[in-house]
Amino acid sequence: MNPLTDAEAVKLFPSLQLLILIREAGWKFLPIDDPGDPNAVLDAARVWPAGWRDCIRVRDEADALGLRIRVPDGEPAAIVWELSGTLGEVVHELLALPAPGTRLAPTLIIGAAPKLWTP
Repeated sequence: MNPLTDAEAVKLFPSLQLLILIREAGWKFLPIDDPGDPNAVLDAARVWPAGWRDCIRVRDEADALGLRIRVPDGEPAAIVWELSGTLGEVVHELLALPAPGTRLAPTLIIGAAPKLWTP
């Protein structure tokens, strides 16, 4: 059987359009360890210059987490932006974040980032 096209997949599962949006914005999806695991999550990240990363973790359409982290050389990763919500809310807010280093981009450290978010 041939793999589905993006359009065919979105017709079956409309929320996949959100994941296609971030893929087209340069995000890379990480492999799922056990696709058969009902508790498996989908992780993706966008790498920016100078040690910045945007990250998303999706459990389902109603449960997603978005982060922007700073990963300075030789220092622990730090969270500068975080949002939990639906997949739609998180994707739209992540895509609306100003690029790191621009005037309105978040820079204030609000927490320590877990190691799993530094692909």
